[in-house]
Amino acid sequence: MSKAEEHGGQLFAALRGGETIAPLIARDASLTIDDAYRISLDFLARRLAEGERIVGKKIGVTSKAVQDMLGVGQPDFGFLTDWMQVEGDIDLAAKKLIAPRAEAEIAFILRDDLAGPGITPDRVIDATEAITPCFEIVDSRIDDWKISIVDTVADNASCGVFILGEARANPREHDLPNLHVTVYKNGVPLSDGYGSAVQGDPAMAVAWLANTLATYGVTLNAGDIILSGSVVPLEPAQQGDVFEMTLHGIGDCRAKFV
Repeated sequence: MSKAEEHGGQLFAALRGGETIAPLIARDASLTIDDAYRISLDFLARRLAEGERIVGKKIGVTSKAVQDMLGVGQPDFGFLTDWMQVEGDIDLAAKKLIAPRAEAEIAFILRDDLAGPGITPDRVIDATEAITPCFEIVDSRIDDWKISIVDTVADNASCGVFILGEARANPREHDLPNLHVTVYKNGVPLSDGYGSAVQGDPAMAVAWLANTLATYGVTLNAGDIILSGSVVPLEPAQQGDVFEMTLHGIGDCRAKFV
């Protein structure tokens, strides 16, 4: 059994059981980021074999605030499936969420394929049908969020579920780095940030994703939902919490945990 099969199987069992496992890097210090992506692809293949369908990709750990919080120093990526997309309230038990944290993001919905290398932010904008406010609910199958970059990459970039707002906006009509996001938790102001928190420009983050995925033979496809990374610090969530975000000039998104 390969490392990818061994660790991918462990992460898949943890996901389905709503449980955590010890950090991978603590058990095998030789694991590299390339190993981690192979583990992630094995993890994904097991989900697809059970009927899940890819609907997009996500970029994680893009802002300095999130990198500092999680103790990692570079972005990562993961895959979004239809099972991970929530249309209404988030059922913690049904989605097997363990230690969820909410992130406010700007999501891109692609009109055209993006296949690296050589993708630029301008090309991302040209290929985008719309942007929309989004909550990504990150979660970790690693004990107590004790993750290295290898652990979070292997664990599908620590993705749990996501919710899109209803608003759709043309990215060509907005200055993405200066888009302002305000987040409320249980009706109380929590945080705010700007698109520039995501690698200086959310479109730059999506370009990074397209170019990085190319090295693994993966493309961004027309119709894909792309989560560009959190513009504010992560916030722990539990049953009963209600998060609301406003992407000023565009629209709102709401995440309620039940």
